Amino acid sequence: MQHTAAQQPSSLRTTLLTSPDLESLREQVMRAFEATFDRYEQLFEVLQSEEAYFVKPIALRHPLIFYFGHTATFFMNKLLLAGLINERIDQRLESMFAVGVDEMSWDDLDDARYDWPSVQRVRDYRRQVRAVVGELIRSLPLAAPIGWDSPWWVILMGIEHERIHLETSSVLIRQHSLKYVQPHSAWQPCQISGTAPANALVDVPAGQFRLGRDHAKPAVYGWDNEFGVHDASTAPFQAARYLVSNQEFLAFVEDGGYGDDSLWSEEGAAWKRFANAQNPTFWVREGSTWRLRLMCEEVSMPWDWPVETNCHEARAFCQWKTRETGTPHRLPTEDEWHAMRLGAGIGDLPQPSPAPANIELDHWASSCPVTRFAHGPFYDLIGNVWQWLETPTYPYAGFEVHPIYDDFTTPTFDDRHNLMKGGSWISCGNEALPISRYAFRRHFFQHAGFRYVVSAAPAEVPHSHYETDRSVAEYCEFHFGDSYFGVPNFPRALADLAIQAMGSRPAQRALDLGCATGRASFELARHFDRVTGIDFSARFIGVGTQMAAQGRVRYTLVDEGELVTYKERSLADIGLDDVAHKVEFFQGDACNLKAVFTGYDLILAANLIDRLYSPAQFLRTVHERLNLGGLLVIASPYTWLLEHTKREEWIGGFKKDGESFTTLDGLKLLLEPHFQLMRVPLPVPFVIRETLRKHQHTLSEVTIWQRL
Repeated sequence: MQHTAAQQPSSLRTTLLTSPDLESLREQVMRAFEATFDRYEQLFEVLQSEEAYFVKPIALRHPLIFYFGHTATFFMNKLLLAGLINERIDQRLESMFAVGVDEMSWDDLDDARYDWPSVQRVRDYRRQVRAVVGELIRSLPLAAPIGWDSPWWVILMGIEHERIHLETSSVLIRQHSLKYVQPHSAWQPCQISGTAPANALVDVPAGQFRLGRDHAKPAVYGWDNEFGVHDASTAPFQAARYLVSNQEFLAFVEDGGYGDDSLWSEEGAAWKRFANAQNPTFWVREGSTWRLRLMCEEVSMPWDWPVETNCHEARAFCQWKTRETGTPHRLPTEDEWHAMRLGAGIGDLPQPSPAPANIELDHWASSCPVTRFAHGPFYDLIGNVWQWLETPTYPYAGFEVHPIYDDFTTPTFDDRHNLMKGGSWISCGNEALPISRYAFRRHFFQHAGFRYVVSAAPAEVPHSHYETDRSVAEYCEFHFGDSYFGVPNFPRALADLAIQAMGSRPAQRALDLGCATGRASFELARHFDRVTGIDFSARFIGVGTQMAAQGRVRYTLVDEGELVTYKERSLADIGLDDVAHKVEFFQGDACNLKAVFTGYDLILAANLIDRLYSPAQFLRTVHERLNLGGLLVIASPYTWLLEHTKREEWIGGFKKDGESFTTLDGLKLLLEPHFQLMRVPLPVPFVIRETLRKHQHTLSEVTIWQRL
C-alpha cells in the first residue's frame, strides 16, 4: 500500500467518544482538529495561482476562496451560537463565508454581491481560528462520554464539517480547468490499472435488521439524520459483485445510451439536455481514445476503475441493462445496501489503519481498480467511490434536529436528494462510517459511482413531501393556516399596520427580518415593489422559498401523541399568489447581515429582538439598512430567555438603579439617536397551535420608528 509522509490516517478517523481517560480523549480531539485543519489547507496547495481561487469551477458553486474560508467561519459561527466564545474574529468574513454551500434556491451565488478577500487574508484568518479552537480544546472542561448535548459535540461538529468539505472541495478542484491545478506530492493518484473484470451477480438472502443511532449512546460523532429508529426488512435479491467499471459503462456509452431519452427519467433527461452530456463528466475524449480527469491531471483511461457518474446516469445505465438482459436492474435501496454490508461483516465503527478499503486517504488520492479490496463476496462495499442509492433521504422515526446546526439535513427532505453510501477514497471521519447518511441532488457530481441490483421487487421509496419538523410545521400553521379563538393572522396584522404607517412614503423595497416561514413577506409585497425575507433558520427559509416557487406547502400538525393532521396551504388560498414574484428569501444572521442588505424603505422585525444573541448590536446598526424617512416596525412579546440571549445582552426586563427598566426603555435608549417613535406602542395578539387542545396565546408589543 502507498502512503505519503503528509498523511496521518489515524487522526483523520472519527474520534471514539467513550474513553474514560479524559486527557487522552482531549488529546485525540486536538489531533483530529489539527490533522483535519492541516489536510484541508494542504488540499488548496494544488491550486496553481491566486487566480485559481477566484474563478468558479462550475457556475452553481462559489469560487474556491469561499470554501477556503467557509470551514473556519463555520467553527466561529457555531461556537458563538453555542456560547462557547463571546467575540468574533472578523465579522465581515464570518458573514460572507457563512452560507452558500449547497445549491439551494436561497443561496446567494451572485458574484456582484461579493468583494472577496485576498488569499493571504483568509490564510491569516484561518490561523486566528486555529488558535481560538485550539485554546478551547485545551481549556474546556471535559466529561466522557461526549454526547449530543455536550459543548464538545460542537467542536466535533466543526471537525467533521471540515472533513466533508475536504471531499466536496476536492470535487470542485477536479472540475476546475487544468491550467489552475498542479500535481502535489501529498495528493498522488493510484498508478495501478489492468483489465476490467466481467461483473457477476451475488445472491443476497432476505434480511431483517434495525438501523439508526441512539442519542443516549453516541460512540462516535453523528449528524442528526443518523439518529432515530428504522426497522428494515429486505426480500432476497442479487447484487453486482463489483462496482460498475469504466469498461462496463463504456458499452452503455457506445450503444447510444446518452442519446436515448427512453432510458432516462424526465428529470434526468432535462439535466442531460441542459448539460449537453454525451459521456461521464470526468471522461475526456481524444480522437478515438478516452482519458480520465483526476483531481490534478488527466491520465489514460483506467478501464478497471469504477465509473463516476451522477444519479441520473446511474439510473439510465440500469434501465439500459434491464433492456439488454431482460431482467430488472436498478440501484439498491438504503436497506439493501445495509443488507450487503452486514452480510459481508462490515461493522459500524471506524476501520483499522490502514483500512482494508480505499478510504480515509489511507492509500491514494484517486480511485483504484474495482478488484483491489474484497469485502466478503463483494468488492468495494465501502470506499473507492460513493454508491448512489435509489432511496431519497428521509428522517428515521424519532428524528430531531441539533439546535446548533438545524439545517444540516432538513433542507434535503424534499425527494430530490438521493442517498449515497460507502464513502470514497477521500472520505474521512464520519463520512467513512457505514452508518453515516449523506444525500445530494441527483445531478450532482461527487467521487461517486454505483453498483446495480437485480430484483423483481420494486424499490420501496420513502417520501418526505410533508414538513414533519414540529416547530417548522407549527409556524406553517401560524403563518398560512387557520385562525384560532378569533385572533387574526399575526403576520397579516403586522403587515397591515406597517402598510398603513407608510402612508405616501416611497415603497420600493422592504425587509422582513426574522421572517420565519414568510407570510409577512408576501403580505408586504401587496404594497412594496420588492420584499426580502431573511431568517437565521434555513428550515424556515425553505418554506418561504417553496411558497414563492411552487405556491403551496404541505405539513403535519400534532393532534395528540402520535396522531397528526395533514395540511396543505397555498398562496392562492390567501389571495397572495399574484405577488410571489416580488419576494425573495435568504438565510442570514440579523446581528451580522451582509452589506448588500441595505437601502430599504421599511424593515419589519417581528418577534425577533428577544431571540437575538446581541439585540443591542442589531438596534445600534439597523439604521444603516434604512433609507432616510424609512420605517422600522418592531414587534416583540419581550420574552427574554437565557437559551437565546445571555443575561448581560438583555436590553430591558430588569432593575436599573433600583427602578424597573423595560424593554421599551431599552428600545428608546438604543434607537432614539437615529429614530423617532411615531406612535404609542400597540399590543397585537397571536396564537400558535401546539396540539389540537394546546395553544400558545401571546401579546406582542408593536412600536413604529421613523429614521431621522
